[in-house]
Amino acid sequence: MSPAPPAGPLIQVFGREDSQETRAALRFFKERRLAVQLVDIRRKPMAAGELRRFVDRLGPAALADTTGRAWIDAGLGYLRMTPDELAARLLADQRLLRLPLVRVANGFAAGRDETAWKALLAKA
Repeated sequence: MSPAPPAGPLIQVFGREDSQETRAALRFFKERRLAVQLVDIRRKPMAAGELRRFVDRLGPAALADTTGRAWIDAGLGYLRMTPDELAARLLADQRLLRLPLVRVANGFAAGRDETAWKALLAKA
């Protein structure tokens, strides 16, 4: 007899295992006894189609970590970019993403945002 699938929606958290924000997201969902799938983007980068879904739903500005080390080192704070150019940068270099990226069913959230996570669970 095969084990029963976990109750609740499929929750995917894209981030890094060593990231404090990613661990907070995992803890948030595990405290609610929900099954969570962690995708470590250092080991397995996000597919272009998956990242495109986040960009389409949230916009590239919401996904960009403008205070992160990769953003500052690349000197991107001095550039003016259109949303399409910013989306292309995010697709090319995933170190620029604001993590964690959370997907619950058809809902999306970026960054450490517990109110958005609660809203995603309410909709799912």
